[in-house]
Order: sequence, then C-alpha cells, then structure tokens
Amino acid sequence: MKNMTRKLIVFVFFIFSVMGAAQTYKMIDTADYLQRKEFLKSFAGNNEVFIKKLRSQYSGKTGSELSKIYKEFGTDFEKQVKNKDFIFKSEFETEIKTLIQRLRKNNPRIPQDLKILVARDNTPNAYCLADGTFVINMGLYNWLNGEDQIAAVITHELGHKIDEHSLKTFLSIIEQNQLDKITVQNLKETTESRSQTQNKKAFDILKNRAYKKGVERRKQEMKADSLGYVIFKNSDFKKNEYVNALQRLQNFDTISPRQLKIETYKKFFDLPKQAFNEKWMKKEDFSLYNYNFYKEKLDKDSLASHPEMSRRIEKLKKIFPELKPSVESEKPTETFTTLKKMARMEILPNYFHSEDYGLGIYASMQFLQDGEEEKYYKGWLGKCFSKIYEARKNYNLNRYLDRIEPKNQSESYQQFLNFMWNLSLDDIKNIADFYQSSYQIKES
Repeated sequence: MKNMTRKLIVFVFFIFSVMGAAQTYKMIDTADYLQRKEFLKSFAGNNEVFIKKLRSQYSGKTGSELSKIYKEFGTDFEKQVKNKDFIFKSEFETEIKTLIQRLRKNNPRIPQDLKILVARDNTPNAYCLADGTFVINMGLYNWLNGEDQIAAVITHELGHKIDEHSLKTFLSIIEQNQLDKITVQNLKETTESRSQTQNKKAFDILKNRAYKKGVERRKQEMKADSLGYVIFKNSDFKKNEYVNALQRLQNFDTISPRQLKIETYKKFFDLPKQAFNEKWMKKEDFSLYNYNFYKEKLDKDSLASHPEMSRRIEKLKKIFPELKPSVESEKPTETFTTLKKMARMEILPNYFHSEDYGLGIYASMQFLQDGEEEKYYKGWLGKCFSKIYEARKNYNLNRYLDRIEPKNQSESYQQFLNFMWNLSLDDIKNIADFYQSSYQIKES
C-alpha cells in the first residue's frame, strides 16, 4: 500500500480553468528509450565517481557504510528511471533549466553540473541527488501559482545540496548505528535477566534515536529555507514569492478535500446493463471501535522530519525583515499557465502509471462531478476499473485500493472506499466494460 498522504492529494487540484477539448490533448510521449539509456549511463558513472571520492574522504567502517548506502540508492533510482517514472526532453525540463539559469546569474555556489529530471508524480515536491540530478515533481505545477514559486522550491532544495544535508544525515545514521550497537551489547552483558525492564531500555534506545533524527532533519529544513532564500533574493524573482510558495505548500498539507456527492455515484454508475445498487453505498460501522484503547508509544510531532510550515515562515520573516509584509502572488506567465494545464491533464496518466488505480477512479469522479472533459475522464474510469477488476480477480486488490482508516481519511474518501469494496467482481467488470467500450483513451 502506498503512503496515504500521497494518495489523498489529488482531491484538491480542482481549481483551475478547463483546457480545451480533451480529445485534442496529446499525452506526454514516454517513448524516450535513447534519452533514458544515455541518462542511466551518465548517472552510473557519476555515482561511481562520487562513491570513490567518499571512500578517499572517509576510511574504515564509515567509508564502507557510505559506499553501501549510495550504491543501494543508485540501484533503486536506476530502477525508477527504467520504470519510466521520469520524462525526458519535455517542456517542463526546458522551463526549469531556464529558471536555474536565472538563479545562477548572481549565485556562483549553484553547481554547474545539475541534470534536470521531471517526475511523473502528482505531489508538490522536489529533491536533488548527490551527483547533481535535480528532480522536479509534476505536481508542483499543479499546486503552485507561478514560475517564481517553482524557483523558490528549487532554491530550497539547492540549500540542501550546497550544505550537503543528505551526506550529513547518512554520516549521523552511521555514527548512531555504531553507538547503538555498543549500547545493545552492554545490555546483553548485564546480569539482569531479559525482563520488561530490559526490553524498555532497548525501546528507549530506538525512541531516542528516532527523536534525535527528527530534530536533526527539522534543523536542516530551517537551514535550507535560509540558504535557499539567500539564493532566491540574489536573483531577479520577486522576493515575497518565496514565502508565498511555502504558504501554498502549507495549504497543501492542511486543506480539506472536496466532497464527492452521492448523486455523482448514481449518475455515473447507473448503467444500461447494470442499474445502480443502493447497497453499494453501505458504510462499514466503526462506531464501536475504541481508538483510545491503544496509546501511541512514539510522539508523532517528535518524529516529524519537517517543522510546521507556519514555524518555517515565521523564522524566515524574523531573519529577513523584508519578508514580513504579505504580498499577493504574481500573475503567472503564459508559459507557466500552459505547463500548469498540461500537468493537470497528466494527473490521471500519472496515477495510472504509478498503479494508483483506486485513486485514479476517485480523481476521475471528482473531475466528472465538476463537469470537466467528460470523454477523457470517463475513458480513465474504464482503464482504472479494468485494472481493479484484474486485481480483484487475482486476489491482490489491497495493492491498488486502500482499506478504510477512519482516523486518517476524510468522510468522502471513506464513502468511496466503502463503495469500491462493496462492488462484486461482476459489478466491477460491467462498469469496466461499459466505459472501456464507450470511451477510448489513446496513449502515446
């Protein structure tokens, strides 16, 4: 199952203007074998050079462990590239390169060897790898309001890169591992029997380590904010867009998803050969479940790797007084608006690619509820339901559809999950067949 925070984000994207007739939209071409092959060759070589450099800087156990970490990371990343999780030679890449060039003018600390990748991921995020590979999620264009805000996110990640936060984190983990081994060995050597007291001591080691890691990561985020803003303000972007970008990301984390109406289910699942069944909407009863019975053993706030966005904004304004006045977001450029619309139309292809078929159905229903691009999103209903049918038939539906978690999901999403789990195998097949036969999606 995939992370729930990631799975719920699409339901707040429905705020943009409609993009022309859906049948005229041509999805992003992923036939990029030569570009991927070239990138993988370059990435493997650069990663090997970087690992050799680490081995020369850090001897013994530390150097060995760092090499292992970066080799494993490199292997995992190469798998993502081979899986077409990124797009090459796109309009997004061209625009991002332009933004970085603007940032470079008065910022010599920005590495010259940055390589841009655009991820087929709908979450508004970005990250920079050790070899200078800079990844921008397509979701940033769905959520942020202009190119200045994209540049703000880029500079924050450059702050992490310039201060080598990833490397420092790995070094801290390696050091802590060695300390924990010594502590655990001392526990084993005590004359005390393996009692609850000893188990508690072992758990305290784990808890304190997790809390310490959270503290370190939150400090790094604050530092990346400051380093990023220094880069940002040295460029020709509007200064307050840095804070506006953080504010948008705060909204992303806190905004309530829009409700999917019962009438929407009835409208799109009352089919010529299968009438809508009210039993599909029956909800599972969690009222007798006592959530207070179980006590959290770890404090979630202490584990959090990112400080609350409001605190980050507050600290930035304290350090840089020019950020204190609130300023409205800049009007987006025509280029940004075009990319935003493109990213919007790629929401469903992206979820289908990542095998989030249940989420794809819910997202399609949200778009259809808003009266958008009916043929396009009905086509995606058919494609996603066909995959759900295969999963249900093969007894692995849990991989593609969440179970209900009342504490972590909106009522609307819980209702959707009840609906999906209530459908029989034949019900699912009938829905898939209807939408697939009536509405075709042509993929590039």
